[in-house]
Amino acid sequence: MPDFGQILGIEGTAWNLSAALFDTDLVTLASLPYSPVQGGIHPREAAQHHASVMNELLGSVLTDPGKITGIAFSQGPGLGPCLRTVATAARSLALALEVPLVGVNHCIAHVEIGCFATGCKDPIVLYASGANTQVIGYLNGRYRIFGETLDVGIGNALDKFARSKNFPHPGGPHIEAQAKNGSYFELPYTVKGMDLAFSGLMSAAKDHKAPLPDVCYSLQETAFAMCVEVTERAMSLAGKNEVLLVGGVGANRRLQEMLRTMCEERGAAFYVPEQKYLGDNGAMIAYTGKLMLESGVSLPIESSQVNPSFRSDEVEVTWKHETVSPEKTAHAGTGSQRQGAEAVVTFRDGMAEKRRVSKRYRVPPLDHRLIAERTRGEARIIHTARTAGVPTPVIRDITSDTIVMEQVQGTPLTLDLTEENLREAGRMVGRLHAAGLMHGDLTTSNLIVREGDRKCVLIDFGLAQVTQEIEQRGVDIHVLYQTLESTAPAKAGALKAAFNEGYADTFPGATEVIAREHEIVMRGRYH
Repeated sequence: MPDFGQILGIEGTAWNLSAALFDTDLVTLASLPYSPVQGGIHPREAAQHHASVMNELLGSVLTDPGKITGIAFSQGPGLGPCLRTVATAARSLALALEVPLVGVNHCIAHVEIGCFATGCKDPIVLYASGANTQVIGYLNGRYRIFGETLDVGIGNALDKFARSKNFPHPGGPHIEAQAKNGSYFELPYTVKGMDLAFSGLMSAAKDHKAPLPDVCYSLQETAFAMCVEVTERAMSLAGKNEVLLVGGVGANRRLQEMLRTMCEERGAAFYVPEQKYLGDNGAMIAYTGKLMLESGVSLPIESSQVNPSFRSDEVEVTWKHETVSPEKTAHAGTGSQRQGAEAVVTFRDGMAEKRRVSKRYRVPPLDHRLIAERTRGEARIIHTARTAGVPTPVIRDITSDTIVMEQVQGTPLTLDLTEENLREAGRMVGRLHAAGLMHGDLTTSNLIVREGDRKCVLIDFGLAQVTQEIEQRGVDIHVLYQTLESTAPAKAGALKAAFNEGYADTFPGATEVIAREHEIVMRGRYH
């Protein structure tokens, strides 16, 4: 690759306006953040702030403009007025200095500066910030989103709670300080496959009458346990053994501790960059812009419009080498034992013993509650689904943390992604939804193509629910679609179409659910 020398990066997607110079390492970094007088971030006020201090910021960084060989700017996602202010400055500089311009995806920039700063190579990334909560991993030439928030970002949820308690912005550090003296009580815990939601948790915490330190402690423990759980589930699916934490919320010591504990239990490596690289910063834009420019990516001025809904999986990653496909590594363990995200499954004498294991990263009351609830719920829903004609394992025994069931002989759908198999999977899921059940973790690892009759057997009902809600059925389908797009992007369209055909064969409300899944995708939280 050619060496593009010194790159200027400008970041201003939300409240923090920042600029940096990068060549082989960070040269200089400066920030002039916007701080709202009250409430949350006001997009136009933030943009006006950025415009008013832009010259001051750039003047503090650009001590020798002649050395600049490229301009990088945050093209999205973010607040439209802020993005446009930054883009205007970047275009003006690129024209004035006669150097290439490159638009950088803000989320990918967090990942790349994290990899640079820590030395990790191929992580599952928990990106936890104000507006975003995503689990991301590199696969087949793109950064794939394995899971994300179904409503608000974790940082926004924490800030909304903080404002209700009159904490100044940003609220996260104040919540963390209060939590050090708190005790745990139960709050809503919402995980759906590798997606999660914070609105119910945040509302319950705001309204609770417990002492403030207890509320802050319980809010943190619950929200962070949800984040760590979906990160571990993505690790299990993708077969990766590194975790990287990025984003402003990543500065929280308790979240770092929980992720580190989870990684230790799985024999994985945990990485978190130093503070200056965690939140939004110009260095991440400059560094990622340098990678892009050196791999041949630049942006004509006339095509440099911002994209407030810029998805990380829209970017073709030209600067990374290919990694091992999860289709080859999705099931860790020996032939007689496999470890998933939640449980260890031991196979003997035609039986599968699924034992949910305790998670040290969770506080004991929450850990015990989830293990007991999910074990009981799984057994009950397996029985109901089987009665409704859905192929499931036959249960032989159950205890507080273990289910003993028949071992299904076959191949995980992850390893046999054909249109016919997806059509059959659609029929089985249609029967499940027609029975008033949603699976909750509908990934291709939880469908087994059975030997002999080639039926798709549904397994792992630990997150299943009894529900007639179209929204919940739509989320179920969305989890499966995300898995297909993450693990088999080249044929995901055909596989989804085949699934939809089978789904419509056995579920009269299929058209409405598939339309709802599309609505979910098009909402701001997804696009």
